[in-house]
Amino acid sequence: MGVTLLDTRVSPFGIALEEKGVKYEYSEQDLRNKGPMLLEMNPVYKKVPVLIHNGKPICESLIAVQYIDEVWNNKSPLLPSDPYQRAQSRFWADFVDNKVYFPGRKTWTKKGQELEAGKNGLIESLKLLDGELGDKPYFEGDKLGYVDAALIPFYSWFHGYETFGNFGIEAECLKFIAWCKRCMQNESVSKSLPDPQEVYGFLVELRKKLGLE
Repeated sequence: MGVTLLDTRVSPFGIALEEKGVKYEYSEQDLRNKGPMLLEMNPVYKKVPVLIHNGKPICESLIAVQYIDEVWNNKSPLLPSDPYQRAQSRFWADFVDNKVYFPGRKTWTKKGQELEAGKNGLIESLKLLDGELGDKPYFEGDKLGYVDAALIPFYSWFHGYETFGNFGIEAECLKFIAWCKRCMQNESVSKSLPDPQEVYGFLVELRKKLGLE
Protein backbone atom coordinates (compact mmCIF):
# COMPACT_ATOMS: atom_id res chain seq x y z
CA MET A 1 0.00 0.00 0.00
CA GLY A 2 1.67 3.21 -1.18
CA VAL A 3 2.02 5.99 1.38
CA THR A 4 3.29 9.50 0.67
CA LEU A 5 3.54 12.43 3.04
CA LEU A 6 3.43 15.91 1.54
CA ASP A 7 4.99 18.20 4.12
CA THR A 8 7.70 20.74 4.87
CA ARG A 9 10.78 20.13 6.98
CA VAL A 10 9.68 22.69 9.58
CA SER A 11 6.20 21.20 10.03
CA PRO A 12 6.74 17.45 10.48
CA PHE A 13 3.81 15.14 11.15
CA GLY A 14 5.43 11.81 10.35
CA ILE A 15 5.69 10.76 14.01
CA ALA A 16 2.57 8.56 13.82
CA LEU A 17 3.88 6.77 10.72
CA GLU A 18 7.24 6.21 12.41
CA GLU A 19 5.54 4.86 15.55
CA LYS A 20 3.60 2.37 13.43
CA GLY A 21 6.63 1.37 11.39
CA VAL A 22 4.91 2.38 8.15
CA LYS A 23 7.23 2.88 5.21
CA TYR A 24 6.41 6.06 3.36
CA GLU A 25 7.76 8.48 0.80
CA TYR A 26 8.43 11.99 2.07
CA SER A 27 7.81 14.78 -0.42
CA GLU A 28 9.12 18.22 0.60
CA GLN A 29 6.77 21.02 -0.46
CA ASP A 30 7.66 24.63 -1.28
CA LEU A 31 4.74 26.61 0.13
CA ARG A 32 5.83 29.75 -1.71
CA ASN A 33 5.60 27.90 -5.01
CA LYS A 34 2.97 25.21 -4.53
CA GLY A 35 3.32 22.28 -6.86
CA PRO A 36 0.59 20.51 -8.85
CA MET A 37 0.49 17.48 -6.53
CA LEU A 38 -0.26 19.58 -3.44
CA LEU A 39 -2.90 21.61 -5.27
CA GLU A 40 -4.51 18.42 -6.59
CA MET A 41 -4.45 16.56 -3.28
CA ASN A 42 -5.58 19.45 -1.07
CA PRO A 43 -7.58 21.79 -3.34
CA VAL A 44 -9.60 23.19 -0.41
CA TYR A 45 -6.85 24.47 1.94
CA LYS A 46 -3.83 24.12 -0.40
CA LYS A 47 -1.52 23.44 2.55
CA VAL A 48 0.48 20.69 4.23
CA PRO A 49 0.56 18.15 5.69
CA VAL A 50 -1.26 15.81 3.34
CA LEU A 51 -1.14 12.05 3.77
CA ILE A 52 -1.67 10.12 0.52
CA HIS A 53 -2.63 6.46 0.90
CA ASN A 54 -3.16 4.42 -2.25
CA GLY A 55 -3.62 7.63 -4.22
CA LYS A 56 -6.25 9.03 -1.85
CA PRO A 57 -5.50 12.18 0.19
CA ILE A 58 -6.18 12.65 3.90
CA CYS A 59 -5.82 16.32 4.83
CA GLU A 60 -5.29 18.09 8.17
CA SER A 61 -2.74 16.68 10.58
CA LEU A 62 -4.99 15.48 13.42
CA ILE A 63 -7.36 13.76 11.00
CA ALA A 64 -4.39 12.09 9.33
CA VAL A 65 -3.06 10.83 12.68
CA GLN A 66 -6.47 9.31 13.51
CA TYR A 67 -6.56 7.68 10.07
CA ILE A 68 -3.09 6.21 10.56
CA ASP A 69 -4.10 4.83 13.95
CA GLU A 70 -7.21 3.16 12.52
CA VAL A 71 -5.62 1.71 9.37
CA TRP A 72 -2.41 0.40 10.98
CA ASN A 73 -4.10 -0.74 14.18
CA ASN A 74 -1.89 -3.78 14.79
CA LYS A 75 0.97 -1.82 16.36
CA SER A 76 1.49 1.07 18.80
CA PRO A 77 -2.10 2.31 19.27
CA LEU A 78 -2.13 6.10 19.66
CA LEU A 79 -5.72 6.66 20.81
CA PRO A 80 -7.10 4.90 23.92
CA SER A 81 -9.60 2.08 23.44
CA ASP A 82 -12.05 3.50 26.01
CA PRO A 83 -14.57 5.84 24.26
CA TYR A 84 -14.45 8.49 27.00
CA GLN A 85 -10.66 8.54 27.08
CA ARG A 86 -10.61 8.75 23.28
CA ALA A 87 -12.90 11.76 23.45
CA GLN A 88 -10.60 13.38 26.02
CA SER A 89 -7.57 12.78 23.83
CA ARG A 90 -9.33 14.36 20.85
CA PHE A 91 -10.32 17.33 23.02
CA TRP A 92 -6.74 18.03 24.13
CA ALA A 93 -5.32 17.55 20.63
CA ASP A 94 -7.84 20.10 19.35
CA PHE A 95 -6.80 22.38 22.23
CA VAL A 96 -3.21 22.12 21.01
CA ASP A 97 -4.25 23.01 17.47
CA ASN A 98 -6.00 26.16 18.64
CA LYS A 99 -4.43 27.26 21.91
CA VAL A 100 -0.76 26.49 21.25
CA TYR A 101 -0.43 27.18 17.53
CA PHE A 102 -2.17 30.56 17.36
CA PRO A 103 -0.62 32.29 20.41
CA GLY A 104 2.76 30.82 19.47
CA ARG A 105 2.44 32.32 16.00
CA LYS A 106 1.92 35.78 17.50
CA THR A 107 5.35 35.64 19.15
CA TRP A 108 7.07 35.88 15.77
CA THR A 109 4.49 37.68 13.62
CA LYS A 110 3.38 40.48 15.97
CA LYS A 111 4.81 43.30 18.03
CA GLY A 112 3.80 45.23 21.13
CA GLN A 113 0.58 44.29 22.84
CA GLU A 114 -0.30 41.56 20.36
CA LEU A 115 3.06 39.89 20.94
CA GLU A 116 2.57 40.10 24.70
CA ALA A 117 -0.88 38.59 24.32
CA GLY A 118 0.64 35.73 22.35
CA LYS A 119 3.30 35.07 25.00
CA ASN A 120 0.78 35.14 27.82
CA GLY A 121 -1.68 32.95 25.93
CA LEU A 122 0.99 30.40 25.08
CA ILE A 123 2.24 30.12 28.67
CA GLU A 124 -1.33 29.86 29.95
CA SER A 125 -2.05 27.02 27.50
CA LEU A 126 1.15 25.16 28.38
CA LYS A 127 0.33 25.44 32.08
CA LEU A 128 -3.09 23.89 31.42
CA LEU A 129 -1.38 21.08 29.52
CA ASP A 130 1.01 20.71 32.46
CA GLY A 131 -1.99 20.09 34.68
CA GLU A 132 -3.51 17.58 32.26
CA LEU A 133 -0.20 15.69 32.04
CA GLY A 134 0.02 15.47 35.83
CA ASP A 135 2.47 12.79 36.94
CA LYS A 136 2.01 10.63 33.84
CA PRO A 137 5.06 10.07 31.60
CA TYR A 138 2.92 10.82 28.52
CA PHE A 139 -0.53 12.29 28.00
CA GLU A 140 -2.08 8.88 27.27
CA GLY A 141 -0.20 7.17 30.10
CA ASP A 142 2.96 5.09 29.91
CA LYS A 143 3.65 5.47 26.20
CA LEU A 144 3.57 8.03 23.43
CA GLY A 145 0.01 8.63 22.24
CA TYR A 146 -2.26 10.85 20.19
CA VAL A 147 -1.95 14.07 22.21
CA ASP A 148 1.82 13.62 22.46
CA ALA A 149 2.09 13.23 18.68
CA ALA A 150 -0.04 16.36 18.18
CA LEU A 151 1.92 18.50 20.64
CA ILE A 152 5.60 17.52 20.46
CA PRO A 153 6.22 18.99 16.95
CA PHE A 154 5.93 22.46 18.52
CA TYR A 155 9.04 21.75 20.57
CA SER A 156 11.19 22.60 17.54
CA TRP A 157 9.50 26.00 17.33
CA PHE A 158 9.98 27.00 20.96
CA HIS A 159 13.47 28.44 20.41
CA GLY A 160 12.04 30.82 17.81
CA TYR A 161 9.06 31.72 19.99
CA GLU A 162 11.34 32.47 22.94
CA THR A 163 13.90 34.42 20.91
CA PHE A 164 11.47 36.72 19.13
CA GLY A 165 9.21 37.06 22.17
CA ASN A 166 12.08 37.48 24.63
CA PHE A 167 10.78 35.02 27.22
CA GLY A 168 11.50 31.52 28.54
CA ILE A 169 9.11 28.59 28.61
CA GLU A 170 11.03 26.25 30.92
CA ALA A 171 11.00 28.69 33.83
CA GLU A 172 7.19 28.71 33.71
CA CYS A 173 6.53 25.10 32.67
CA LEU A 174 9.26 22.87 34.08
CA LYS A 175 7.19 19.68 33.98
CA PHE A 176 6.13 20.37 30.40
CA ILE A 177 9.72 20.77 29.18
CA ALA A 178 10.67 17.56 31.01
CA TRP A 179 7.89 15.87 28.99
CA CYS A 180 9.34 17.34 25.77
CA LYS A 181 12.76 15.89 26.56
CA ARG A 182 11.18 12.53 27.39
CA CYS A 183 9.41 12.49 24.04
CA MET A 184 12.67 13.27 22.25
CA GLN A 185 14.11 10.01 23.59
CA ASN A 186 11.70 8.19 21.25
CA GLU A 187 13.33 7.53 17.88
CA SER A 188 10.03 8.16 16.10
CA VAL A 189 10.11 11.72 17.47
CA SER A 190 13.82 12.54 17.28
CA LYS A 191 14.12 11.47 13.62
CA SER A 192 10.95 13.36 12.63
CA LEU A 193 11.54 16.77 14.24
CA PRO A 194 13.77 19.40 12.64
CA ASP A 195 16.55 21.09 14.59
CA PRO A 196 15.27 24.20 16.46
CA GLN A 197 17.94 26.30 14.74
CA GLU A 198 16.59 25.20 11.35
CA VAL A 199 13.10 26.34 12.34
CA TYR A 200 14.52 29.59 13.71
CA GLY A 201 16.22 30.30 10.38
CA PHE A 202 12.96 29.59 8.58
CA LEU A 203 11.15 32.06 10.85
CA VAL A 204 13.80 34.73 10.29
CA GLU A 205 13.18 34.51 6.55
CA LEU A 206 9.42 34.71 7.04
CA ARG A 207 9.82 37.73 9.33
CA LYS A 208 11.86 39.47 6.63
CA LYS A 209 9.04 38.94 4.16
CA LEU A 210 6.61 40.37 6.72
CA GLY A 211 8.82 43.42 7.21
CA LEU A 212 9.58 42.54 10.84
CA GLU A 213 13.37 42.18 10.41
